[in-house]
Amino acid sequence: MLDYRGLSAVSAVLATGSFERAADALGLTASAVSQRVRQLEARMGTTLIVRGQPCTATEAGARLRRHAEEVRLLEQRLRVDFGEVAPATLRLAVNADSLITWFIPVMADCAPLLFDIIIDDQDHTADRLLRGEVSGAITASERPVQGCDIRPLGALRYRAVASPDFMAHWFPNGVDVAGLSRAPALTYDAKDRLQTRWAEAATGAKPAMPTHWLPSTRGFTDAALAGVGWGLNPEALVRHHIEAGRLVELIEETPLDVPLFWQWPRRLTTALAPVTEAIRAAAKEHLSRPPRNPQATR
Repeated sequence: MLDYRGLSAVSAVLATGSFERAADALGLTASAVSQRVRQLEARMGTTLIVRGQPCTATEAGARLRRHAEEVRLLEQRLRVDFGEVAPATLRLAVNADSLITWFIPVMADCAPLLFDIIIDDQDHTADRLLRGEVSGAITASERPVQGCDIRPLGALRYRAVASPDFMAHWFPNGVDVAGLSRAPALTYDAKDRLQTRWAEAATGAKPAMPTHWLPSTRGFTDAALAGVGWGLNPEALVRHHIEAGRLVELIEETPLDVPLFWQWPRRLTTALAPVTEAIRAAAKEHLSRPPRNPQATR
């Protein structure tokens, strides 16, 4: 049988990033936390935590952390069935645009469950599920991770927008390959291919576009409003700006739809049933159907 006191110590260190903060969270001394971690490492015959600032998990440590969290989820579900208020923490991978446009209501509907949200591109969230870093993921992958169930959610719709002044300066005669090769674009991070794919679909070419690197969903909208660059923004965030004339589409009525899916470990189906229901309800209200461009992703 696993040492669950040691598992709790490992989980706390990885959640807080340090032995000292883990000790505060557990009501122990830092030396006691360290001792429990060392004893579990000795029992497992491997290092579980890479000591640093912050502390991080080894592959084995990540697997044990996930196991400990899943046990707490199962216990939480059982206690709730018996009428207890029993908070537990659920670690999920969610793309930034989903978090800001439709996922927060899911968190509100699942109280007293606590969420540990890992932000990643939806093309890569399934990889985190595969590696055992999370217990569920909002992903663009329609292929289920081994041992996982999957539900289609709909599509997050994006609009390619810029300010009227930006359009007048960079695209006075309309959007073309030459203009896209000069006009500054906005790119979330190195995983973000949305602008590139939209440009290719719009022009049939692959223009080399200068870009600002801006890892912020709200920052994308603010930068477009300020005339810093053009980019693909979730329609929900820019619809009112388009209606008011503060933003315009680079080419009218050329949205890109990003299909999204909810994946979770099959063994947690019962424990995560309320989360699955909340995710499906929020997606039904906020996401589009059917996807127009399933190849487009951020």
